[in-house]
Amino acid sequence: MYLYLVQHGAAKREEEDPSRPLSPQGLLDITRVASSLSKLDIRVDDIIHSTKLRARQTAEVLYEYLKPMKGISEKDGLSPLENPEIWQEKLTGLSHNLFLVGHLPHLARLSSLLLCGDAEKNIITFQMAGVVCLKRNESGMWSLQWMITPQTVAGETAGACDSL
Repeated sequence: MYLYLVQHGAAKREEEDPSRPLSPQGLLDITRVASSLSKLDIRVDDIIHSTKLRARQTAEVLYEYLKPMKGISEKDGLSPLENPEIWQEKLTGLSHNLFLVGHLPHLARLSSLLLCGDAEKNIITFQMAGVVCLKRNESGMWSLQWMITPQTVAGETAGACDSL
């Protein structure tokens, strides 16, 4: 099973719009990341997002590029301060490839819990519109496979990799 953890794209400030939709930069970032993912032949069954607008909009962009078989859906337990054990338990019963679109600190705590059994270790530094790929083997152990950020794919579209 592959699990893709996605931090939503950058959102507008609450003072600007209390519903906090994606900002123009946030939309651009997740579109670039989703476009890059579509070239990797990722087979995803489901995209699940939190109840917040910015997460739903991020999931919708991913859906447009990845076309998961089961579509996208909203689920509880993915809000910023939720207990990561909720999704650790839900994942135990799943075997299909899944995108979870959520927030910090929840995603960081969930990834640490899955990778080393301690939600407080802070193993991965997430970035807005970034995707972290984890894989669960047959014995139930999770491992980090790769991470894509808007900065890593910006070079693909803007030619910035040549200057590295």
